[in-house]
Amino acid sequence: MTVIWFTGRPAAGKTTIATAVVAELQASGQLVQLLDGDQLRRDPSRDLTFSQADRDEQVRRVAEYARDLADAGVIAVVALVSPFSAARAHARALCEPHAFLEVHVDTPIEVAEARDPKGLYRRARRGEIENFTGIDSPYEAPEQPDLRLDGAGMSLDLQVVQVVQMLQRCTPSFGKDTDENGPD
Repeated sequence: MTVIWFTGRPAAGKTTIATAVVAELQASGQLVQLLDGDQLRRDPSRDLTFSQADRDEQVRRVAEYARDLADAGVIAVVALVSPFSAARAHARALCEPHAFLEVHVDTPIEVAEARDPKGLYRRARRGEIENFTGIDSPYEAPEQPDLRLDGAGMSLDLQVVQVVQMLQRCTPSFGKDTDENGPD
């Protein structure tokens, strides 16, 4: 199966787009599961900080979970800042032999700050949050993602269409019934 990995700075729009993609795929009868960084930080990864080592560990954990879903025939849709290129490359390797489609939600920091629903950028600029991606910790944008979405000027509907088209293009078996006896 497939792992669709959304990466981008905080408040880039990853979760919004990923949630809409999940809804579209479910509506077309696909088995799909969203793995959202914020939700995963609250439960299975609450032991992690925002140091580079712990961020890399979060990426590793999520990649293993995504691989397990893909092993079970589920499309795993990941929405995770995953700021470091090496950690994303490791995630791709962990998910083999499944298709790993990296989607960069490319949103300028000014736009992300303006839409930040939790006020995290403001708190980071005041020094209340350490290791905040884009302020005092880097975000290493992918050089060659499978898809780059304009997180500032593109409509959500168009973003979803582009992700689904990428999935169809990069995953030849997408949408095809592989069971010779037909669906259950």
